[in-house]
Amino acid sequence: MRKLILVLFVLFLAWHWISAPDADFSEQLAKVIEPQTAINGLAIDRPPRQIGLDSDQPLRIDNVVIRFRAEFGLVARVLGRRDYRWDSWSELSPMDLALGWGPMSDPGILSSIDMRQNGRFYFWRVDEFPIPRQQIEHSSANMHIIPASPVLLDALGDIEAGDELRMTGYLVDIDRDDGSYWRTSMRRSDTGDGACELFLVTSMMRF
Repeated sequence: MRKLILVLFVLFLAWHWISAPDADFSEQLAKVIEPQTAINGLAIDRPPRQIGLDSDQPLRIDNVVIRFRAEFGLVARVLGRRDYRWDSWSELSPMDLALGWGPMSDPGILSSIDMRQNGRFYFWRVDEFPIPRQQIEHSSANMHIIPASPVLLDALGDIEAGDELRMTGYLVDIDRDDGSYWRTSMRRSDTGDGACELFLVTSMMRF
């Protein structure tokens, strides 16, 4: 019996270690980034607000360079959440959130759409379109989330599909010294590879 308890305890610790996001990068971000909450006019029936940034003042953290492309904010319903632990970007972005606003925040419409996330993408299918295809594509997005502090990292860990969130921060591009890079989408109307927003979240509120 003791051996069984010990095995179960070890398995629990292993599961916790595997599933818990790494807070190292968010801790470093918290030292240099202030919460960004000044974006007004956000509502779940409106598309995200994006304000382009003219100055190019990249931020370096160890071997990572962050370039700020735009201030960004939205109120949206969480359509899905997918955590990532082992891919090459998981230290920076430990999760993706599929988010919907406007018609894609309506539970009645969402009940007719099957959605899933995998491999840093968001997929959907319908038997019959409850709204035009373009509205589905323009009113939802898969966003790679970069928490700007350990507090936000912990808070995001409690997010579930169906939650309504107000989030503000920045759309960013990422470059590494090894030559790898990640680019954010700057449009809500694109689809496919490169259509995901790389969202550095500095503030979040759950309704």
